[in-house]
Amino acid sequence: METLQVLVLGFLSIVIVNNLVFTKFLGICPYLGVSGRIDMAFGMGCAVTFVVTLAGTLTWMIDHWVLRVLGLEVMMYVCFILVIAGAVQLVEMYIRKFFPALYESFGIFLPLITTNCAILGLCLFLNLWDTRRLIEAVVLSFGAGVGFTMAICIMAGIRETLQLADVPACLRGAPITLITAGLLSLAFMGFAGMIR
Repeated sequence: METLQVLVLGFLSIVIVNNLVFTKFLGICPYLGVSGRIDMAFGMGCAVTFVVTLAGTLTWMIDHWVLRVLGLEVMMYVCFILVIAGAVQLVEMYIRKFFPALYESFGIFLPLITTNCAILGLCLFLNLWDTRRLIEAVVLSFGAGVGFTMAICIMAGIRETLQLADVPACLRGAPITLITAGLLSLAFMGFAGMIR
């Protein structure tokens, strides 16, 4: 029972309180670049969720079961990047085959998931947070993806609404998007201290 409680609190913590986009400012490139429409944002969020869950789980296993055992911690970054790139290739092939319209709408942003710093950041945070069990790594990885999806979908909903609003000419486009991103970050930082 205590383990389930820890896992639920860890999941809620990384989705809401320690959201990688809102509190660590990781993954900002796709967050701002693909959040123009809610359907694209949700598709990108699902792709990132899959990649970050797979990458976080695999990198934890490689780090704890191979690199640390063999004393090869120095190879951590190389291994992590290879795992992330492989996971992105799986997602890209799947989306191209089964959702060609979505694949075309993503454009360059889909291959750029490979360089999404939120994914590499989570893999490194799993070590920094001293995640000891595989189930914790899986839950935190999935939670990071859900948090990214929530962040990008909230931003997309606001940006779609802003298209109908009377925004002053000097604030249209990037300025109002960056102001909105800052306000969202401030709002989510208000959750800090609720769950540690």
